[in-house]
Amino acid sequence: MPLSETLPGKATAPQAPPHITKDRHTAWILTAPALILMILILLAPILIAALLSFTNYSLGNSGFDWVGTRNYEKLFTRSTYEKMFVATLTYVVTVVPISVGLGLGAALLINSLGRFRELYKTIYFLPVMATLLAMAIAWEFMLHPSIGMVNHTLEMGCGTFLERIWPFMAQGCAEHFPVWLGDKRYAIWVVSFIGIWQGFGFNMVLYLAGLTGVHRELYHAAEMDGARSAWERFRLVTWPALGPTTVFVVTISCIRAFQVFDTIEAFWPQGGGPNKSTYVMMFAIFEKGVQQNLIGIGSAITMVFLAFVMFLTLIQRWLVERKVHY
Repeated sequence: MPLSETLPGKATAPQAPPHITKDRHTAWILTAPALILMILILLAPILIAALLSFTNYSLGNSGFDWVGTRNYEKLFTRSTYEKMFVATLTYVVTVVPISVGLGLGAALLINSLGRFRELYKTIYFLPVMATLLAMAIAWEFMLHPSIGMVNHTLEMGCGTFLERIWPFMAQGCAEHFPVWLGDKRYAIWVVSFIGIWQGFGFNMVLYLAGLTGVHRELYHAAEMDGARSAWERFRLVTWPALGPTTVFVVTISCIRAFQVFDTIEAFWPQGGGPNKSTYVMMFAIFEKGVQQNLIGIGSAITMVFLAFVMFLTLIQRWLVERKVHY
């Protein structure tokens, strides 16, 4: 008899049945391709970019030098990169709340319609389906200072208004209209407006999907408890029930806002806007890493970009999920 069986209190480790061990091996074999792809496509590029951000590497060079944190010091000390952070934050802070609010409002209005609901869905979702680069070119023509329909419409309205209250000022009205894409005071707001126009339809569809999960019985119960007005029903029933949808919409909107690039590249392919006023992080990564072949500083911007997106996403999830009702 083995000694382990004779000693009191000595217990042997339980052995898993053969079929369970076989199932574990099978599970690892089946998940191995997905894990390998995730490592090669997602994790490995991030690790490589993190290493390159501490060097002055450029494509085509036979070697490179280890520069430590010098690339990161440039990001937080030079005025060009200060404008990059300002432009990125301005765009995100402007586009995300407005596009989310408009998406929610459009979803509530369409959900209350009895007729033409599908027509309005299609109209609001058209900017999402359109190619953003092509739409940026169309916006560039509309915002042209002399032949664009935006200034032409403003000129007609301004002239008509001033002719009634101040006739001799009507002729010089058009001279005061801004050059929308050439003035640093308006460039980032034009890009933000296009981002809102292009993104709120997507948020609307997500909120429409969330509204289908709100049970009608909740509205009846709220009405029996005294919630008579539409605002009270929205505050007590609709908004809490849309908590999970709001978390998802805000997260997706933040990520999409940080990834803005096509519009800026179409409007200002060589410089990121007048006086770097629209020099967002994605365009800076493209300019440094691709156009100027400065892989080291481009990788540093990429790592700051990833850290910034992750930090903001975790913060907003923590803030929003505190009041989410599942």
